[in-house]
Amino acid sequence: MKFLEEKKGVIDDSIRKYLPEKMDEQYIEWLLGKPSYEYTTKAIQKALSDPIWDFLNRGGKRWRPALFMLFTEALGGDLKKVADFTATLELLHEGSIMVDDIEDSSDLRRGKPCTHKIFGEDVAINAGNFMYFLAFFPLIKNRGNFSEKTLLRAWETVLEETTRIHYGQASDIAWHKGMADADGIKESEYLQMCAYKTGVLARLSARLAVILNDGSEKLEEKLGKFSESIGVGFQIQDDIMNIAPTEGWGKETGDDINEGKRTLLVIHALKNSDDSSKKRLIEILEMHTKDKALIEEAIEIIKKSGAVEYAKEFARNMVRDAWEEVEPLIPENDAKEKLKAFADFMVEREI
Repeated sequence: MKFLEEKKGVIDDSIRKYLPEKMDEQYIEWLLGKPSYEYTTKAIQKALSDPIWDFLNRGGKRWRPALFMLFTEALGGDLKKVADFTATLELLHEGSIMVDDIEDSSDLRRGKPCTHKIFGEDVAINAGNFMYFLAFFPLIKNRGNFSEKTLLRAWETVLEETTRIHYGQASDIAWHKGMADADGIKESEYLQMCAYKTGVLARLSARLAVILNDGSEKLEEKLGKFSESIGVGFQIQDDIMNIAPTEGWGKETGDDINEGKRTLLVIHALKNSDDSSKKRLIEILEMHTKDKALIEEAIEIIKKSGAVEYAKEFARNMVRDAWEEVEPLIPENDAKEKLKAFADFMVEREI
């Protein structure tokens, strides 16, 4: 947590470069060029900067860009040269979850009402999409700092991974909306969804660090796979805290039950519960209820199946195995030690 807090200032400064808290015409021209007619800074302030910074200033771990910085350090790269790309990683994440909150009909995010609950769905969708596309601008604004080959490789990678996010989100939506055979989901199918929905930006953090430091494609692939495991482990731990929250949890307890989500916990419970418990768990998930008693009943079925212990151990083993594969590829330095600690933290955290 101390490491993440130390990096947060650098990351937020990079975001402010591309999205200041107070808009002016000079910034808009820097970003978009001179207007054909005339810009209106007040409208942009109210509909973009205000809702986005209301969201960003709530906190958030900024762990994806921090991970990118760790990989850069471990590979001997220049942090100042690549600082703008921390904005790329965080804006992609923040933009996607702002829209995700609408898709999931969520009420709370980081202890406050979701953006669409405060500013309206139209503002939140547009602001989320704006962040998504703004994330590409560091690639445009850094043309003189990297070779064309390096920037093309970076462009292709960002496009690949952002496309994969939506594959993962589509799978998740289809399952919890009953558009596909949600109760027959295999563990491997869930993990693929997770790798694309949550693991993608972690993998992108590693891949971009390798690319911008002119590393090999083999190293990019290996570190990307390790980083993906961190993202998947993070999601599994998130799912656990959703039904067994700690004091620092900033979302609603059991909202995965309300949304009918098929998590690793649910998949395990459906495989390892008696027929009546399995039937009841499916019934509650399909209700999309906010009734606390029903949500608690579903949570008890999940816990009784041993799903929490199973998921914790699964995440630990996955990250440990991935680290053992990449450990020989990373030079010995302080950043390497932090990488290992970072990976462990992501699957053991309580916030």
